[in-house]
Amino acid sequence: MPPLLLACLAATWVIWGSTYLAIKFALVSFPPFYQMGSRFLVAGTLLFAWLWLRGRALPTLVEWRNATIIGALMLVTGMGLTAYSEQTVASGLIVAYIAIIPIIVTAMNLPFGIKPSRLELTGMLVGVAGVLMLVRGEAFTASRVGLAAITAACVSWCLGSVLSQRRFPLAPGAMGFASEMICGSVMLLLLSAVVGERPEWPPQAVAGWSWVYLIVFGSLLAFNAYMVLLSRVSAALASSYTFVNPVIAMALGVWLGGETVTAFEWAAAGAISVGVVLLLLGRRPAAAAR
Repeated sequence: MPPLLLACLAATWVIWGSTYLAIKFALVSFPPFYQMGSRFLVAGTLLFAWLWLRGRALPTLVEWRNATIIGALMLVTGMGLTAYSEQTVASGLIVAYIAIIPIIVTAMNLPFGIKPSRLELTGMLVGVAGVLMLVRGEAFTASRVGLAAITAACVSWCLGSVLSQRRFPLAPGAMGFASEMICGSVMLLLLSAVVGERPEWPPQAVAGWSWVYLIVFGSLLAFNAYMVLLSRVSAALASSYTFVNPVIAMALGVWLGGETVTAFEWAAAGAISVGVVLLLLGRRPAAAAR
């Protein structure tokens, strides 16, 4: 594999695996909805301006409407509640739970006539079993609010992902992602104001640098790396971050965040990862047939 693709793969594995710990560090000074809103506003505006200067076509009114709908589902509820859940649940366990997203997306595609293969179905069952194990662990048992928040976040993210493909398509390429971030960020900041969030200013150093890291590396660098992978390698390889991220996130949470993960929770995360691997492998024959 060429060095560029190896670097892109490493970016989606390591950077996206580390962003959830960065979210937790940033929570010290930036409340969850304000943190996500300000992060996506800066990242979306920078990406939008860069694309516009390069002569990319601007989104149409319909595409702006779609960006608002998808932004509400994926960023406001999806990412906003993810950050909210990290106030009471370890970041590594949050990512382990989020790894089930490809399984939920597959299930949500059933009404559109897209049926899973036997291997995909096996992966879904294994992944669900892993999640059931995970939520019986100490962290989620102790925080029912955190469990409810991350469950709603995952369902909303998956619904947004499916609807963006089936009902409300965004503008082509990165411009669609930029418009989604801008629309989602405005709604997140409005929600932050409604619930009375107050960021600490000036922020603590660890929170400030974590916020910058989320913008530069999480939203801009890793996303573009993922787009490169989608255009040059198989979808299964490009999506491999979904089962690598939990391992990296849990290790970083223990090492740098002082988080505690029990052996039972590690086993649950492993089961989820196996389920996602089986799910992705089950998609390969269908892709080859096309």
